[in-house]
Amino acid sequence: MRRPGAERGQAATGTIAIAPSANLNPERAFPSMFEPVHGSAPDIAGQGVANPIGQIWSGAMMLGHLGHGAAACAIEPAIDVVLADSTLRTPDMGGRATTQELGRAIS
Repeated sequence: MRRPGAERGQAATGTIAIAPSANLNPERAFPSMFEPVHGSAPDIAGQGVANPIGQIWSGAMMLGHLGHGAAACAIEPAIDVVLADSTLRTPDMGGRATTQELGRAIS
């Protein structure tokens, strides 16, 4: 799952949009929250330019937290494959792909 210090690595790539985060309640007495480090990015909502990787990765973290480890572990390699393809970049990574295009490529 999430690697220690990952947000520093993602920031070094030029975008924090790929960084996942979680606010966990380890006792599970209350819900935990999973979202990208950058939050909901309301300034670019509806424009189709948001990088979906942070949200997708946060979803993988949630799946792991809920006990669906196999599903969670299937997502991270899919993200790696997409990031290795330099033609699939949203504007924050210097590309022209839309949110939908990048999200579909990960699925």
